[in-house]
Amino acid sequence: MTAADVLIHINVGEFEAVPRALLERAVRHTVAREGRVSGEVSLTLMDDAGIGELNKSYLGKDGPTDVIAFSLGEGDDLLGDIYVGMGQAQRQAADIGVPIAEELARLAIHGTLHVLGHEHPEGPDRDASPMYALQESYLSGVLGDGEPAR
Repeated sequence: MTAADVLIHINVGEFEAVPRALLERAVRHTVAREGRVSGEVSLTLMDDAGIGELNKSYLGKDGPTDVIAFSLGEGDDLLGDIYVGMGQAQRQAADIGVPIAEELARLAIHGTLHVLGHEHPEGPDRDASPMYALQESYLSGVLGDGEPAR
């Protein structure tokens, strides 16, 4: 078995123009690098209102966010749902000056890492955390340039 045996669902909803293959590659690359060979991951793109509702209901926070991930498996079972806020992803991509496709791949990796059990601190230290370093390393592999994306 290889990471190719992981079932990945990409749900784009109204966002038909997004790079589905890149999102799947980002999830699959992360799963493979983390040594997982089987399981199931669902990634769903949502508008600000939808992800804002999830953020309030499950995390108690007001407003839209970039990514929310739920690990549904137990032990070594890989099973998870990732929700990406398209509006927030677009704002972040503009703020840091990268294409939206790159930011979506970054968020797919970020959510996958959470599903796999990785965590990061909240606040100003989060971008310097080991999880963020891993995320950027994996993103470089997905984008194929060998350098951290930011």
